[in-house]
Amino acid sequence: MSAIPGAHAGSARFAVTVALPRVGTSVAIATGAVASLAPSLLPRTPVAQGVFTGILVALCWGVAALLRRLRPAGGSHTHDAARAGAAVLAGLILAWSVASADHWQNALRSAMSLPAIGPGHWAQVAFWAVAVCLVLFGLTRGCVTLARRLGWVRCVGLLVAIVPLASLIAVPRAASAAAQHFRTTSSVIDTSLVANEQNSIVPWKTLGAEGRRFVAGVSDPRAVRTYVGLDSAPDVAARAALAVDELDRTGAFSRSHVVVAVPTGSGWIDGEAARGIERRFAGDVATVGMQYSYAPSWATFLFGRADAEESARTLFAAVSARIAELPADARPALHVYGQSLGSVGGSAIFDDADDQRARACSVLWAGPPAGAVRTDGATVLANSSDPVVWWSPSLLTRAPDLGDVRVDAPVPQWIPGISFLQTGVDMLFALDAPTGHGHRYGADQGLQMPDCA
Repeated sequence: MSAIPGAHAGSARFAVTVALPRVGTSVAIATGAVASLAPSLLPRTPVAQGVFTGILVALCWGVAALLRRLRPAGGSHTHDAARAGAAVLAGLILAWSVASADHWQNALRSAMSLPAIGPGHWAQVAFWAVAVCLVLFGLTRGCVTLARRLGWVRCVGLLVAIVPLASLIAVPRAASAAAQHFRTTSSVIDTSLVANEQNSIVPWKTLGAEGRRFVAGVSDPRAVRTYVGLDSAPDVAARAALAVDELDRTGAFSRSHVVVAVPTGSGWIDGEAARGIERRFAGDVATVGMQYSYAPSWATFLFGRADAEESARTLFAAVSARIAELPADARPALHVYGQSLGSVGGSAIFDDADDQRARACSVLWAGPPAGAVRTDGATVLANSSDPVVWWSPSLLTRAPDLGDVRVDAPVPQWIPGISFLQTGVDMLFALDAPTGHGHRYGADQGLQMPDCA
């Protein structure tokens, strides 16, 4: 604001004018805010919502500023009345969006037995949104100022020098550091777990953190769990052979059912699913898993999916061949289970639905990634609130296929582009939902393991 020229210096009252935002700025802020507040699949914390809103508003604001600079000089002047009208309209739209988002978020929370939110939640959202937006605005202005001082030619030359250097040195070093971190994390031994190494041919320390947790979590003394880690044998074929030998040692093939459980990227097999399987078959079951990566699922899905597929095929083939050696009347039923990336690897075992029916008693996929898993002939457990079963690049232009989902919460309407963004944010928090929602599947995974076809 500023004082009107000509006001008396000693006067106690000052007339002021307020600078109204440009019409493009009001439109940009409203667009970014409305898009960020569109219905999500999962409840949002105020920090997550505020950061997302701030990023989208800053992005739209930046686009508006760029378009304004590209406009020919001497363009038409926007009257203050138009600016004021645009600001008021943007404010009304924003208020409507917040009210709608409040209603939607509370509907999700009610379905997931979570406490409702109120004005305090949205005050925090506003704080984080403004803070993030201003920080990004300041960084952008700083970069532009620096570029002007250096000159655009020097900036381009600097980028040409930095990008190859980063790709040749920084990126490989970062990838190597990440791989070492994941491997170190896998080797950490939880001393609260009881090691069951009596006569085992797979050393406890080679199972990896997830394998040790899986083996130690048997819920029925009649059930068998075996696991082979990446450090248990030098290659995938040797690990599969070791897994079969361990199944033989434990008497697993005397059970009526054997389940090949394909882990996620880090080697994790959902303990709830394993407990459900053991309840489903009243303990008359053996479950075997084999690690194929140290990295988390998202990294393995992007860069190591072939490892998951090869591991699942090799383990299934080895177990299936051993079962075929048994007398026909003594062969256990062979099942396959996989959650998330495990379902991607597991579905690669079979050529098609007929091959699956011929070689496996039953197949169960939980939370299969959209478009990455063949579900014909399989039992599919997928929550409608699970962003993993929604998200794929095709979500940008067409609605997801929700034919196999179970509706566990309100389902948002698909909006081109916006649903892709919203689901991408939900992916970051897919495991933070209560059991039975989002990407968290409980013991009902195992309980839904079907009988032989």
